[in-house]
Amino acid sequence: MKTLVIGGAGYIGSHVVKALRGAQHQVTVLDNLSSGLRENLQPGTEFVHGDLMLPGSLETAMRGKDAVIHLAAFKAAGESMLVPEKYALNNISGTINILNAMSASGVSRLVFSSSAAVYGEPEYLPVDENHPTRPENFYGFTKLEIERIMDWYDRLKQIRCASLRYFNAAGYDPEGEIRGLEQNPANLLPVVMEVAAGLRPSLRIFGNDYDTPDGTGVRDYIHVTDLADAHLRALDRIARDDTSLTVNLGSETGLSVLEILESSRSITGREIPAEIVARRPGDPAKLVASAARARDLLGWSPRHSDLETLVGTSWEAYRRR
Repeated sequence: MKTLVIGGAGYIGSHVVKALRGAQHQVTVLDNLSSGLRENLQPGTEFVHGDLMLPGSLETAMRGKDAVIHLAAFKAAGESMLVPEKYALNNISGTINILNAMSASGVSRLVFSSSAAVYGEPEYLPVDENHPTRPENFYGFTKLEIERIMDWYDRLKQIRCASLRYFNAAGYDPEGEIRGLEQNPANLLPVVMEVAAGLRPSLRIFGNDYDTPDGTGVRDYIHVTDLADAHLRALDRIARDDTSLTVNLGSETGLSVLEILESSRSITGREIPAEIVARRPGDPAKLVASAARARDLLGWSPRHSDLETLVGTSWEAYRRR
């Protein structure tokens, strides 16, 4: 299959490209390199330096393609509350540009990087796809709005879409082939790795008085290689069945901040200074996925998302640098 990966030079995108190439897809990457890295582009991968805000470049890149994978959204939840216009333009308008270019080019399969942020504060755990969708930040709103727009393009333009609602992506390629580190990371594990590597002075832990076993927040972490595998399976499913789908992607296992910190100290052999600070508004005590639908529809289950592999592959990527 000839597949265009928009955002394929980024952290998750580069792992998705590796999975596609391993499955003998003919891959083209389109990326503006605002956060993606040229070093993440595997030898032999066609690269287009383009932008989803430029409809002409999208249509050119899509010619002759069978499918699109879209991973080019802005994703910092806190920033989205300060500059919503940036997220509205790139995430919503940019995805509309992609859908319109697909319609014009006759491409009818799209895999979309969505987010568990569409759910908001959990009303029950584990969170399944039937959970109410009430995003608490503008980033999550953009993801949910995109899903709604894609539903209309499915009905009106027969563009089959797979919405993959990630929980917390983490880890690095276990084979060490993808070496580019995330730029300005905000998620827990890469921040811990930056402290271990001496790139930050210390880790801030936002609250230690939650109703959890050790008082710190619990989240569902999914290895990026497992995410990449899910993209491949989702693309195969919508191509085979000519139908759209929405699934959660999570490990179904919660890990606390302190569990990740202590494992990181053990694996890296570094002190990793940390300080307790006030809770962040809107942070739930615990957020864990149900991935039963992904198992049923895609035959998918995580194979790399245990704590040791998450931390170990992350540290190996940072240690090399």
